[in-house]
Amino acid sequence: MSVGSLGNGRRWMCAAVAALAVTAATAASVAADPAPAGKELVVLGDSFSANDWDHFEGKNDCNRHGATAWPVQLATLMGVHGTEQVSDPSCPGASIDSGPGWTMAQQAQRADNEGAFGPNTKLVTLQFGMNDKWGTSDQTLFTSLQSCVFNLELGCDPDSVEQGRMTDYTGVSGALMAKRMSNAVTYIKYYAPNARIVLVGYPEVLTPGSTAICLSVLGVAPFVNPRGRALVEFLDRIDVAQREAAQLLGIDFFDARALSAGHDLCSPQPWLNGILDPRTGIDGLPFHPSTQGDTVLANAIHSRYGH
Repeated sequence: MSVGSLGNGRRWMCAAVAALAVTAATAASVAADPAPAGKELVVLGDSFSANDWDHFEGKNDCNRHGATAWPVQLATLMGVHGTEQVSDPSCPGASIDSGPGWTMAQQAQRADNEGAFGPNTKLVTLQFGMNDKWGTSDQTLFTSLQSCVFNLELGCDPDSVEQGRMTDYTGVSGALMAKRMSNAVTYIKYYAPNARIVLVGYPEVLTPGSTAICLSVLGVAPFVNPRGRALVEFLDRIDVAQREAAQLLGIDFFDARALSAGHDLCSPQPWLNGILDPRTGIDGLPFHPSTQGDTVLANAIHSRYGH
């Protein structure tokens, strides 16, 4: 494990200890203040949950969510959209614990401050891992975009990790992911004992095991980096790690990748946005789910957990 991971682990432990201390002190000194009943739906996650981004916004306060993002559609299907029964601090750039954006612990704390966790909490969704640092690299996927993913000259082959151009996908593991999530999940389990906690996987962004990176421009001029094995391997390993982490944490895993199989960015019918692609949505966030992709996911999650 890297020094950075140990540091993150300490922050998680400190956050958990502080949270328990504050809770105990509050319970002892303000006995008349009733514990929150909890909200029916709590959404913690990154841009694949929020699915909105304003490049001109001065700060990322986790209040922006796409009108057709899957949590918004899910809340509508559950009959709680626009009510006090939803807490959704998901936002772009969020990570398990890497920063510099919002972390899973910070989102959970904000949700807790909103009274999200209690005996009436029905469903808590988590969608993290894509924006974290892994292994020995200080790179994240976002910082690897220009140096690796869109680099046609050097490509994005496995050797890009050693060259410092790609996040270290070899360090991705279910055991480490579970460890980094454990404090927040333990907290949620304790204060929302009746909730189903679901780690939502990412959709099929690129065909598993392939080598090419694709991104449609205007729906007619695809960008293709034929040497994209490192990114594909990263996505494949994140998927495996999420499955393993969910099992280790004793929570559910929802396989969004299987649900969207055959609709990746290189397919004739993608369920993810390109750049100004009329097939998926002119103003859709590139690399992220289209309205159709989010609709399919929301319906599937509602069918399994929303009733």
